[in-house]
Amino acid sequence: MATIKIKQIKSKIGYPKDQKQTLERLGLHRISQVVEKEDNPSIRGMIQKVHHLVEVVE
Repeated sequence: MATIKIKQIKSKIGYPKDQKQTLERLGLHRISQVVEKEDNPSIRGMIQKVHHLVEVVE
């Protein structure tokens, strides 16, 4: 299965609790942290929810 790299580019401070929890479930805890996850619809939906806080790294 393909993987996708996700990088946190902005702080979660000041954002709603559900968006903070989404970042935690993606495994992101710090700015500039990069995690590698399986590329599936569930992960894509989580990225879409916090698209303003993360970027997909090639």
